[in-house]
Amino acid sequence: MNTDERLADETQRRPKLADRLVDAIREQIVSGIFQPGDKLPTEAQLCGEYGVSRTVVREAVTRLAADGLVLPRQGAGVFVSEQAPTALASLAADLSGKVSMVLNVLEVRMAIEIESAALAAQRRSPSQEADIRAAFREFDMQLQRGEPTGTADFAFHRAIAQATNNPFYVEILDVLGRRTIPRDLVTTVSSELLQSQEYQAKLQAEHRAIMEAVSDGDAEAARDAMRGHLSASQRRYHGLLQSGGDLQRLFFRKL
Repeated sequence: MNTDERLADETQRRPKLADRLVDAIREQIVSGIFQPGDKLPTEAQLCGEYGVSRTVVREAVTRLAADGLVLPRQGAGVFVSEQAPTALASLAADLSGKVSMVLNVLEVRMAIEIESAALAAQRRSPSQEADIRAAFREFDMQLQRGEPTGTADFAFHRAIAQATNNPFYVEILDVLGRRTIPRDLVTTVSSELLQSQEYQAKLQAEHRAIMEAVSDGDAEAARDAMRGHLSASQRRYHGLLQSGGDLQRLFFRKL
């Protein structure tokens, strides 16, 4: 592997490494291992303990500081913020609000996309079917590369809406925009369940059922496949919302 390839590999892995370090430190703050006012281990110690680079440590500290959990002090180190308990409560409340919004959006999508899938099965052109398949393949490639799949996920649903040949279906999805992809809304405090390859592979299996029904021109099967996909999402996010007092567990990706 040459220098450019090594840099590209490090760039690709860095967000996941930083995520893990953020989760580890956040868990220690919530569990009381690190108390307000405590000094975190040094940059070198964190690098050694977690096997990450200084760049990853600095990124993690920046994110924790942005959440109000730590306070870097020039020349002194990084300390747990005195306001950390309040910041954690705020993050939990923010997550609860986001999950509630996700459920509202999914309710709207259920009313729209089930029928749009059926219409796509009846009306799609060869080029529109090709667009659906292209978005499906892009999701696969992003999944294999370990990259976020939200863009391809939205493109898949938008391509189906486009295949209805009714521009208002597309317009509604465009208005919803990023909110169409639930996990994108909760990514900063989401569980491993919502970001794992296993979870996203299940989403892709649901997409495949929709795509094949549309390709076969089977309107009823397309309805059923889209209903199954969105209903599964509703169940997943209802489970998160019903966690109630356990929402802090989402910060550690343990659900």
